[in-house]
Amino acid sequence: MSYRYRCGECSYSARWTTESEAEDLAAAHYAQSHPGLAPGGGSEPNRMSRRSRGCIAVFVIALFLILVVAL
Repeated sequence: MSYRYRCGECSYSARWTTESEAEDLAAAHYAQSHPGLAPGGGSEPNRMSRRSRGCIAVFVIALFLILVVAL
């Protein structure tokens, strides 16, 4: 799943990335744009991420195994 950081002090929002990189981007943004303030804001998950396949992959594998066993 992808995450995007949104600043609590201004309208900045980072690109969609991993959760740990979003935290790093937040810290870097605060250090550059809001020195002396503790990082605020939050991150939001991208539930429609193309990298996330969800249960479709499990379904396809299960279907394939059923077809192999049936033959």
